Order: sequence, then C-alpha cells, then structure tokens
Amino acid sequence: MSPNEKSESDINLSNPQYYFNRELSWLEFNYRVLHEALDERTPLLERLKFTAIFSSNLDEFIMIRVSTLKEQVDAGVAKLTPDGRTPQQQLAELEQRLRPMIAKQHQNFEEQLRPQLEKLGVKLLNYGDLNKKKRLYYQNYFKKQVFPILTPLGVDPGHPFPHISNLSFNVAVVVKNSNTEEEHFARIKVPDILPRFVQLPSQLQPSTEDIPVIWSGVPLEQIVAHNLSSLFPGLEILEYSFFRITRDADFPVQEDEADDLLLAIQQEIGKRHFKGCAVRLELQASASQFVRETLMAGLNIAARDVYEIDGLMHLGDLMSLMALPLPEHKDAPWKPVVPPRLKAIAKLAREENLADLNESEDLFSIIRRGDLLVHHPYESFSDSVELFITQAAVDPNVLAIKMTLYRTSGDSPIIKALIAAAEARKQVAVLVELKARFDEENNIIWAQKLEDAGVHVVYGLVGLKTHTKILLVVRREGEEIRRYVHIGTGNYNSKTAKLYTDLGLLSCREELGEDLGDLFNFLTGYSQQKTFNKLLVAPVNMRDRLVGLIRREIDRAQQGREGKIIAKMNSLVDSQIIATLYEASQAGVQIDLIVRGICCLRPSLSQISENIRVISIVGRYLEHSRIFYFHNDGQSEIYLGSADWMPRNLDRRVEAVTPVEAPNLVNRLKEILEIMLADNRYAWELQADGSYHQRHPQADEAERSAQNTFMDLARQKQ
Repeated sequence: MSPNEKSESDINLSNPQYYFNRELSWLEFNYRVLHEALDERTPLLERLKFTAIFSSNLDEFIMIRVSTLKEQVDAGVAKLTPDGRTPQQQLAELEQRLRPMIAKQHQNFEEQLRPQLEKLGVKLLNYGDLNKKKRLYYQNYFKKQVFPILTPLGVDPGHPFPHISNLSFNVAVVVKNSNTEEEHFARIKVPDILPRFVQLPSQLQPSTEDIPVIWSGVPLEQIVAHNLSSLFPGLEILEYSFFRITRDADFPVQEDEADDLLLAIQQEIGKRHFKGCAVRLELQASASQFVRETLMAGLNIAARDVYEIDGLMHLGDLMSLMALPLPEHKDAPWKPVVPPRLKAIAKLAREENLADLNESEDLFSIIRRGDLLVHHPYESFSDSVELFITQAAVDPNVLAIKMTLYRTSGDSPIIKALIAAAEARKQVAVLVELKARFDEENNIIWAQKLEDAGVHVVYGLVGLKTHTKILLVVRREGEEIRRYVHIGTGNYNSKTAKLYTDLGLLSCREELGEDLGDLFNFLTGYSQQKTFNKLLVAPVNMRDRLVGLIRREIDRAQQGREGKIIAKMNSLVDSQIIATLYEASQAGVQIDLIVRGICCLRPSLSQISENIRVISIVGRYLEHSRIFYFHNDGQSEIYLGSADWMPRNLDRRVEAVTPVEAPNLVNRLKEILEIMLADNRYAWELQADGSYHQRHPQADEAERSAQNTFMDLARQKQ
C-alpha cells in the first residue's frame, strides 16, 4: 500500500465527497431530456415534444423541490445534505446551472426548431407581421371569443395587487391617462380555456409557391396584447409584457389532525392554485424596469427568482403541435402486441365473448400453466392487465378483487370493471391513494364513483403513501379457493402504459397470494404484519432485505467467488444503500446500475466505487420499470416491483417488490437488463465528476437502441 492509499477500513463512506446532490442530479436528468430536443437525430416533432416535457418537468421541480429549499432557507435551516450542502448553497448552484439550460432551450426553439417547422409549412407567426386581412380576422376572434372572458385588474391605492394563480400566463400592461398624465399598471390573465396557438382559417393561410402551408397561426397572448385598446378605452397603452409565475405547490396534509382524510385533501388542493408563495417569475426580457419592480414587489419575489425569457414563453404548450399531420417527422407509430400466450383469449375479449369462456381456455387457466411476465408498452396493457381485471369482474367463480390505485386514467376500463364486479355482488376493495401528487383531484372523483357503486374504498394510510402496484383476485375452483395476483412496476393506467416502460407479473403461486392477502389486510385494517413469504415490503422488511442481498454478494466476493449486481430504477438516493454498494465495490462485486433520473452515487472512484458503472437511458419511452438482479453464486435471484432506492420509497411509502422465480422469466429479465446495458443510442454514462456522456456507436459498430430492440423482439414473438 502506497503512503497516499488508505485501507478500506480507514475510508469514511459517509464523507460528502462520495455523494452527488439530489437536486443537481435531477437537473442533469432534465438536461438529458432537453438534449433529445437538441439532437438532430430526433424527429422534428419529437424534438418539440421533448422541449415541452423539459418545461413541464421544470415547472414541477420548481413547485416542489425549489419551493421546499426556499422554505428551509426562510426558516433558517442549516442542515447539510449527504453531499454536504446547505439549502442556500443548493439554491445558488441550481440557479447557476439552470439559467444557461433555459437559455439553450429557447435558443434551440427560436433558431433551430421554429425555422425547420416553417420549411415544413408550419408557421408560428408574430402578430406584428400580419397583413390587414389577418389582423382583422384576429380582431374579430378577440372580440367574439376572448374579450368577454378577460378581466383587466388595475393596481393602485384602491386596487391592491391581484392574487395571481399558479402557472397562469399573464400580460402586464402600463397605461397612461392623458388627462392626468398618470401612469398605471394592470394585469390581464391570458385565458387557459382557449387554445394557446390560434390557427388562421384556410383562406387566410400564407401562400407559398414551394411549400404548402399545413398550419399557421399566432400565440393567444399576442392577440390579447395587440387588442388592448378594447380593454382600456380612452387610455394610452405605453407598454405590455408577458409573464408567468410558479407557486409553491407542496402542501403536506396534516393527516394526524384530520378527522376525514378525503375532506382534508380536498381542502389542500385549492391551496395549490392560489395560496402558495411565488417562487419563480418568468418575465419577457424586454419588460421595463418599472414592470419588473412592480411584479417583484407585488409577488414578494427576489431578483434571483426572476427568469428573463427571450422569445416565446412557456414552451410546454408546444406539446399541442404533436397533433400536426406530419407522421414522417414523428417516431414511427407503435401498436403494442398481444403476449403470445394471451392471443386467443384477447381475441375473444375483443369479440365480447368473455362470459362464454370455459374453464380450460380462460385467463386463469393460462396463469395456472405458469407465471406470465408482461412488458409494456411493447406488450399490450389492455390485452393483459386490463383483461385480467375485466375477466375477474364477469367470472361467476371470482369471489373478491382487491387492488391499489395510485394514478389511473379518466376513462379507465379498470374502473368500469371494478364497478361491474361490485354490482355483481363480488367483494371489491380498492385502496385509492389520495396523496398521489397532482392526481389528487382525479383520484377523489374515481374514489367517490367506486364508493357509490358499492366498492369498499380505503383512502391510504396515515403517514404513508401507498405507491405499490398490486392486484389480488380470489376465485373458487371446485372445493378450493385459489388466489391470482398481479404485481407490477407501473400504475394501472392505460394511457401511461403506452408511454412508460413497465413490467408486471401474473401468477397464482400460493406464497404470493398469501403475501398479498396479508398486505391488503395491512392496508385496509389494523394488521401489524412483519413477515412475508416472498415479498419485499416497505416500510416493513424491504430496506433490511435489500441491504442483506447486497451483503450476500459482498460475502461471495470476499470468498473469492463472483459477486454481481444489476439494478434498474428511476432514482438512487438512499445513503445507506449507496454506502453498502460502495462496500460491495470495495469487495470486488461488479455493479451495473441503470438509473433514469436522480443518482446520488458517485461511480468510478478509486478504492470507493471503481467497480460500479451507472448509465441512464432517456428515449422515446419513459423508463419506469424497476428490476433488481443478484448473481447469488450462479443461482440468479431477480426482483421487480414499485420501489426506487430512495428514503421515501423505503421508509415513507408502502411498496412491494416480488421475486421472479420461473427460470424462463428469470432469463427474460436478464436479457432485458443486458439489452439496456448494451444501448449505444440513448444511454448516457455517469462520470465520477457528475457529468453524463452520451454513448455513440463506434465507426464499425451498429446502433443499438434498447427500446427499438424491445419493439423488434415483440414483433418477432407476435
């Protein structure tokens, strides 16, 4: 050992230098999203989509994470994060990293995407460049469609500064009274119930010789701004500027004090729009100092929280342009395939013959022949998970259905099936998580509909979010009762099942059925269940089991045998898990991590993490599945479920992770991990300094996209 080296026992694995900051790591993830909008290999309309996603992601980050840091600063909290930063230091570094990122986003749109759209016949026009006929059209549109909705609000001693709702888009106006020479400030909310981009009628579309115009129009805020004289007759319009504010939207429910959790959350939802303090002001770069200071004073916001925008504001609304008829400039459409084992029954289901199935050909008999793994969106959610629930609802032998709902779609066939099951006098119990952020209102609506139909609805547990994705069907088969289960990584949501990559296990293994029965008793009653046959359940046994699985690989490596871990998840934050992974690396365990978003682990550090590699895949679909593989001395042990390796998932949420034991399914999951690790198109490698480098094929190497490979494999199976 050289004088500069330390023995492993001398190294303090809690040293802040071995951890990345959570918030800064998230920003790096959102930059990878933005990169898809910058990358010329991405189809043009998909580049618009990623531009919009970047903006929407950032809105939520500001509302929740940045607002929390600001509250900590205001409260004088000086607590250090595992990476050794105070809240004040985090805010300063976030701002430093964020401003150039936002500038790059807008520059890319104005200098690259907008001109390229124009070449395709998609013209996002500026009102000031319109001819007389087009202006007249928009003046009439303003008069009939917009003017009746608007309410200008002045600011003076008789009119206090108006309360501006969260994420609202506004026009700041300065007017002058020619009689008194007084200048006044007013605010107008741009109505969000109207289209953001207002299309010209076909007869007024700009004519070009070479390129037919597919769409042309102007932003709604420009229509408002150029017709202000109708709102302020007799006054001189001195200037106008566009602005948008973001408020604190993180309102923890005081669950311990709430007599009715549903009522408490309903009351909290309203606060999100108006009650939270302003934490960001996006302001048109050309705004005068007077407008800037008026808004800062009225919103009680500091200069560091003002973001000047040069160009079109709120690019999140570009998502609407994905509807343009330009299929050659989008990803090729993908229709999920039916899992091969379910083809026959899916066909009968589409023909609405489920009730006519006999015992030998129904979905339950298919599951009895062996566990089934489904991989979305490559394999159909509707022809697997929804089909399972739908058949359970109509099967006369099914006695009970129990499931958790974290987020679901508004027109969900699952909701309809649960209602039908309850009306058929089956026992139906559903835990609807009312605390699923930004879906609280939808979940309340569906919870009440389910209750009205006779479903037993539980609104989550005090102090814990129920994030697990589990479904239990209890069925009478002759003299026996058999339990069928679905344990997944994603929500029971048919819309996101087409956009997120997720996995689900369908099984009738008795040990899993017992475990889910015990877990539902924990969720709906007062059970204090502490042990499970197979499941890793948070906050009961998951943390200890995961640490134990990592330590088993350490033991193997220390005995001179192979130690190997591959783990795929959305985020890796938990410091205990990270420190244990460092110990595993030091022992010689080879560790590959596929972490889509936040990763606080620092890879490739000498004597600390030189055996750890981290990649992130950001592509067409949002990587959402969680898979954990442990070599186990050649007896592969592999798990899937709902939990990331974060303190909230391990300690403050109800999560379930299941082992997958059928050899063919173990091999399939290992293949999925290997394909992802080999990606050289959408994969980014995390460096020891916290930067990410995107992989590119070598000169003699074929491009390998994991997501494209999964689509190809699904086609081949079909």
